[in-house]
Amino acid sequence: MLVKALTGSKKYWGWTIFLLVLIATGFACYLWQLQKGLTITGMSRDVSWGLYISQFTFLVGVAASAVMVVLPYYLHNVKAFGRITILGEFLAIAALIMCLLFVIVDVGKPMRILNMIFYPTPNSMFFWDMIALNGYLLLNIIAGWHALEAEYKAVPPPAWTKILVYISIPWAVSIHTVTAFLYAGLPGRHYWLTAIMAARFLASAFASGPALLIILSYIIKRVSKFDPGREAIQKLAAIVTYATIISVFFVGLEFFTAFYSQVPAHGLDTLKYLFAGLDGHGKLVPWMWTFAILAVLALVLLINPRTRTRDTYLQAACVAVFVSMWIEKGIGLVIGGFIPNPFERVTEYVPTLPETLIALGVWATGFLILTFLYKIAIAVKEETV
Repeated sequence: MLVKALTGSKKYWGWTIFLLVLIATGFACYLWQLQKGLTITGMSRDVSWGLYISQFTFLVGVAASAVMVVLPYYLHNVKAFGRITILGEFLAIAALIMCLLFVIVDVGKPMRILNMIFYPTPNSMFFWDMIALNGYLLLNIIAGWHALEAEYKAVPPPAWTKILVYISIPWAVSIHTVTAFLYAGLPGRHYWLTAIMAARFLASAFASGPALLIILSYIIKRVSKFDPGREAIQKLAAIVTYATIISVFFVGLEFFTAFYSQVPAHGLDTLKYLFAGLDGHGKLVPWMWTFAILAVLALVLLINPRTRTRDTYLQAACVAVFVSMWIEKGIGLVIGGFIPNPFERVTEYVPTLPETLIALGVWATGFLILTFLYKIAIAVKEETV
């Protein structure tokens, strides 16, 4: 089946070449980073997690969201998801590979990662995060590929693959829960020290991931003969609607706790910095208000059945959801947690150009993998319809 990824139209190869250019540019910047160190990034002593880890955190949620199509199809026999389950699993694979790449570029010297293998520390959340991410990646590769291969051969998938699928369902929840614990377990960062951190992570994941899957389904429908199915898209849209409502509600809970208590240790200063500026610093304010506007716009379009069932409005809503959740988690949550520092001082963070290009290179790598996987899956679907 792999050979199917090596054939395509001029647009397909044009897109592939574009991604390869981004990957090459990012890799060149990464080689510079290996030589000079993380000093070429915008990170500092006070903001030690920047663009790399923020993208890692967001993409873990995208990977975990595959459970939103796997669970209904395998546990509740929702036949409509049968056409897009493989798309969700392949999206999880691409997202997880990007997650691992962002960890590699963030640690500076990639050999340091081997310390977690040679000197495991089970009392560390980083150790369990490594187990969760790599295990979930392996589960999706094995289960997804064998299911597609069985469809290609017009035979039932091996019975043992269903066991892996059932294991992957709680595993999907665990990967983002463990990632949330990385933040909630740091008592020195008041903004992250909240009991609903894992719930916030899962809610935003189940909004952004299915929203991206809907967008990809529309693109696939436009560039190929395969139709993911309107019923499946509408069911995903309902999931995105409820998950977005819950995610915005959880952000509101943080506002209430911080501003009603008026206790800086409950994230009051961080929220002020993010949405209004603090001590004359406010580089993230435009970003966070963009998040708020897009989230409200998405909810208006999604809650109203008339707009949710129309393709144009649904696509706009899904783009708004994906971008708003990316801003809230990929920028506001991670970077905002470092501001102010434990000494109540504000050290702002802005990613440098090389840092941004490296991040774009990782995203391009993920989309290249996703392109190849979807090309194979669509080719198989077109042949078996």
